[in-house]
Amino acid sequence: MRTRRRLLTVTGLAAAALATAGLNTSAFAATTLSSGHVDVLDAEWDGVDLHLHVHDEETGTEYEPADVTLSVPAAAKVTNPGCGFLGSGSQVWLLPDTEAEADAAGVLFPGISTEHLTTGVFANNTVTYTLVSATRNGAATEDFSVYAGSCARWFDSNTATTSFKSRTFGVATHNHANWAFEEAGTYELKFKVSGTVNGALEESATETYTVVVSS
Repeated sequence: MRTRRRLLTVTGLAAAALATAGLNTSAFAATTLSSGHVDVLDAEWDGVDLHLHVHDEETGTEYEPADVTLSVPAAAKVTNPGCGFLGSGSQVWLLPDTEAEADAAGVLFPGISTEHLTTGVFANNTVTYTLVSATRNGAATEDFSVYAGSCARWFDSNTATTSFKSRTFGVATHNHANWAFEEAGTYELKFKVSGTVNGALEESATETYTVVVSS
């Protein structure tokens, strides 16, 4: 993997970003990831249980979701691409689905990975990621979505629809899409992963991902 400048900071930058958002810094993880290739949703199977981790592809570091804050800076703002589910605002904060765009903007290149799962374990060689819930500044939000290409939704936090809450992926794959946030604030995104092993449904614990979107 090519070498690039990496932003992985502790308390100082995290506190500054959270202060910008007008939030209490004491409740957040000290490790902040703000750029580079990071598999935000990374599934692993230990032979008994499924687990979710955050995997930093830049350093090969693996984190528990609760130990990381994902930072989305003002530099992530782009013109609203016009997808109906992204609301009527003129701009959105976007973590793009290509590494070149993410590097150019100096923002995270977020992945959804099953590459640590081996074939022959899960039925149909697939697992399913589920967006359990999403909040912004403590309240349920419609402002988060993940989509690929020209507005093909993978996940959407809009509670008015039960669609786009789960998506199935083949095992041993690496997937990228656009992660969009319609408003600044602190998001708590709850995800889990599930799959069928020997006829029984196996499901990870629901993990909370903290994302700070700065204005």
